[in-house]
Amino acid sequence: MPDNYETALSQDVIQSIVDGGIRDPFAVLGPHEVDGGVAVRTFLPDAAEMKVVWNETAVPMHRIHPDGLYEATLPNTSLPITYRLEAKLNTGSTFSYEDPYRFGPMLAELDEYLHGEGTHQHIYEFLGAHLAEAEGISGVVFRVWAPSAHRVSVVGSFNNWDGRRHPMRLHPASGIWEIFIPGLQAGDLYKYEIKTNYKNYMVTKSDPVGFYAELRPNTASIVWDIDKYQWHDDDWMAKRAHHNSHQSPISIYEVHLGSWRLKNGWEWLTYEELAKELVAYVKEMGYTHIELLPIAEHPFDGSWGYQVTGYFAPTSRFGTPDQFMAFVDTCHQNGIGVILDWVPAHFPTDQHGLGFFDGTHLYEHEDPRKGAHPDWGTLIFNYGRNEVRQFLISNAIYWLDKFHIDGL
Repeated sequence: MPDNYETALSQDVIQSIVDGGIRDPFAVLGPHEVDGGVAVRTFLPDAAEMKVVWNETAVPMHRIHPDGLYEATLPNTSLPITYRLEAKLNTGSTFSYEDPYRFGPMLAELDEYLHGEGTHQHIYEFLGAHLAEAEGISGVVFRVWAPSAHRVSVVGSFNNWDGRRHPMRLHPASGIWEIFIPGLQAGDLYKYEIKTNYKNYMVTKSDPVGFYAELRPNTASIVWDIDKYQWHDDDWMAKRAHHNSHQSPISIYEVHLGSWRLKNGWEWLTYEELAKELVAYVKEMGYTHIELLPIAEHPFDGSWGYQVTGYFAPTSRFGTPDQFMAFVDTCHQNGIGVILDWVPAHFPTDQHGLGFFDGTHLYEHEDPRKGAHPDWGTLIFNYGRNEVRQFLISNAIYWLDKFHIDGL
């Protein structure tokens, strides 16, 4: 039960945190100057006790709502301050952690400006989930474009998929939501929980710019360091920059990785196995290029990859993003180019995908005569929207940049 501590927060604000309706969590949670010092607030539903560790002193926090909202006032100090939180859970276990709400915004002004214009051609450099460091603390910064959402939260195994735990900061000029969560790392599962302004509709979405995803039927995105792979195709890339393909012979072997060759008659080959078997076959047969049917993440095997939900994630059916990079690397080291069948025309209606993303027709055209494909039951991109064209152009460049793909 709450103690007799008096908080400056109104009951409406307290309830908005507990109910998950808070639109500006950074205005309430974290450190804030008050009369006599700095108030630190946090929300942890599973906590039996909370403390703020500040100046090597553990200051007990007061429970100001029975569902797990805590506050402590640190006397005779002012912002900025550095502290950690200590939690004792209802199970009896204890742990300490950095408070995400003590860190300021990290989105660069130029990235936000260009995104707002719809002229940023490398949105994958700042949207999605990126390993980052703030004030010497390692973690992951999440950013997602959802301009019409009322509230967006990061949910994952690290917070029991509870959207009240990590609501994000909105950058109003661009519609980008952001939060830095200390302690997270590559391999962590996550999604975005989006509370919309459409009839209180709430949905959980995969990351539109996620670099890796769970194998279907699971749909969570996976934090991944897309820059750690060490390439060995410098000679190929140097020659490619000056190569005139219009004046060179070309012979393309088109292949669907999921059905080219199966182990035991049913099991897919991995990217690593394909790098050995497929590359050797193509080289022996004298082809100059491999054209891959779509390998971006997709939920339905029968679509052959033509109904994409993860435009920035090579499908996990055959391995990790690094293993796909190694496949391309092996192709190049053997003198074989890689062409990717790219799908910028339409996308499926799966709930975790791009459709009705923030409670509005964000990626698809609102008019069903332009935004819905009557034969395939898919949605069609709104090419008249700057941010949507920017999403697709960035995606095309992403495959050429990060995966060294030679053509689309």
